[in-house]
Amino acid sequence: MTRGAVASSTQLSADAGAEIIAAGGNAVDAAIAASLVAITTEPGVCSIGGGGYLTIWPVDGPPVTIDGNVEMPGRGLPAERLGKGAWDAVIAYGGGLVTQVGHGSVGTPGALAALEVAWSRYGSLPWAVLMEPVIDICRRGFPMSQAAYTYLQYAHECVYGWQPQSRAALHDDDGKLYQIGDMLHVEGLSDSLEHLSREGAGDFYHGDIGHLIAKDFAANDGVMTARDLAEYEVVMRTPLLTDFGPWRLATNPAPAVGGATLSAMLTLLMHKPITGWTAREAARLAQIQADVLRYRFDNLDLAQDRIAAVAGLMAQAGRGAIRTRAASASTVNTSAADRAGLACTITMSSGYGSGAMPPGTGIWMNNCLGEIELNRHGLIAGPAGTRLSSNMAPTVGRTHAGHTLSIGSPGADRITSALVQTLVNHVQLGMRLTDAIDQPRLHVELLEHGERVAFERGVPIQEMAMPTRECEPMSMYFGGVCAVRVDPKGRFQVGADARRLGGMASA
Repeated sequence: MTRGAVASSTQLSADAGAEIIAAGGNAVDAAIAASLVAITTEPGVCSIGGGGYLTIWPVDGPPVTIDGNVEMPGRGLPAERLGKGAWDAVIAYGGGLVTQVGHGSVGTPGALAALEVAWSRYGSLPWAVLMEPVIDICRRGFPMSQAAYTYLQYAHECVYGWQPQSRAALHDDDGKLYQIGDMLHVEGLSDSLEHLSREGAGDFYHGDIGHLIAKDFAANDGVMTARDLAEYEVVMRTPLLTDFGPWRLATNPAPAVGGATLSAMLTLLMHKPITGWTAREAARLAQIQADVLRYRFDNLDLAQDRIAAVAGLMAQAGRGAIRTRAASASTVNTSAADRAGLACTITMSSGYGSGAMPPGTGIWMNNCLGEIELNRHGLIAGPAGTRLSSNMAPTVGRTHAGHTLSIGSPGADRITSALVQTLVNHVQLGMRLTDAIDQPRLHVELLEHGERVAFERGVPIQEMAMPTRECEPMSMYFGGVCAVRVDPKGRFQVGADARRLGGMASA
């Protein structure tokens, strides 16, 4: 009898989650173990030195979002020290982009702190047990994944090649980037993980590992200080709730913007549900995306009070129209649910990566301050402690009939469009999760002089009012949805996106 199921960014991470379920763990335990593997074994895609969110719906209580996103560092530093230690990196990934790397691009990470808070409140197995799969994998070495290689072939020199420790982890003795399937051994990583297993995640912030990180940043024009690490705090937030058909969905609230973008699109689609993917309905979805994304660009990204700005977006969506209209690669997602109805979705990001790996740790750090298209305030994103903006939208859902859903996706600003289309396919069109995830997708890109629809072959585009750009079928560009659904009788549906070779497992 299946006790629980996990869908994650890789089969390696999904198997780790299933191993924890088989050991007697619940959905939160499984999601944490799978997420630890996902953020550790896909270099360039994510890392422990990033941040993220967990949305959890307990069996006997309301849903909650655990905010472990990256924040602005610089506590105790004079103003003239801020905004230094970073430089531009030009990457051809995703049609071309400019990001900033180096120690000065790193924000204070919250990934480990958030995972440990989730475990302490909702987990059932010891922390050390949840760490066992990732420690074992990193000690033995892990294969270069397709998603990691797809990004690193563009970024291995300009992002990950400037620091010796970082470069050595990704290149062979001849200086060539490891290929898909080649085994990676990151020096110091398994030792750091074993230390965190014994001492707890707090060691990353105010213990031996934290001291190594702070020392490296002090020596290399980094803004993150020992005080930033020691004073980082996870925030428990009330999720944004949206009704979509029979489902009540709980997702990431402000000050993040991904959940609000997702909720606004779903709310607009409820005014007139989609009944089939005709050319007219595809054009309507594209217009809804354009309206919401442009509103976000114009009103949310630079808002001083993002919570109030999100409330304005949702009010307009509730009235059925948006009056004003308005690409990080490095994100992973894990979704898990168990027979008891506990659901947990975890989305983590390290931006495009800074290339900084503090010596002795084996841990890559994020470049979230340097994500120019997302962090439009630049390297000085506000006072120290300010949470950075985020596209992440980990989502869980319930129905009155007792069905439970856990769903999320990586993919920068494609996160919300991928989730919207999957939910339309599953909820409004009645597709099983695997089919709902596999359907071709579109995404509206905001350009300097208007919008353009990127689409996978198979999307009917004959009535699009915007210019279009065709992509290959099942393109990694369009996200990597992972979802688990369990019904009141304990029967599971599980789906993991082939666009990123996602994995599924149950126990």
